[in-house]
Amino acid sequence: MTSSEDERPDLADAGIYPHWTRDVLRYADTDRQGHVNNAVFSVFLESGRVSVLYDPDAPLAPEGASFVIARLEMDFRAEMRWPGEVAIGTAVTRLGRSSMTLGQGIFVDGACVATAHTVIVLMDEETRKSRAFPDETREALMRLAPAGASGAA
Repeated sequence: MTSSEDERPDLADAGIYPHWTRDVLRYADTDRQGHVNNAVFSVFLESGRVSVLYDPDAPLAPEGASFVIARLEMDFRAEMRWPGEVAIGTAVTRLGRSSMTLGQGIFVDGACVATAHTVIVLMDEETRKSRAFPDETREALMRLAPAGASGAA
């Protein structure tokens, strides 16, 4: 994991992602130009985030807390066309006291079509304020660091 934007991993490199989710391109996802609408890219990123953060077999949010998005920054690299399938890679690229940054890439046939950085905050559901990650959550998130990375920011 990194501590500055200058050290960010190359999110277009499929080899860095420890977690993968797949989804299908739907005809309804297309616009007048025949390519997948830009708004749908965010839906695919959400699918990747949710499969990591809310896995029913390995929940990361402790009782009484949930994850909220503080920032989403996406770069479109290529268009997507129906029909097809997407693979969404997800890694934890920065880990703070109560927030993390997820790096994600959307791939079609092995080519990266979009990358994103999403800042996620652990929020106490009662106070609606951020709260520190418990040790077990922090350990699980550290296992989602990009391939070749070590340590926490």
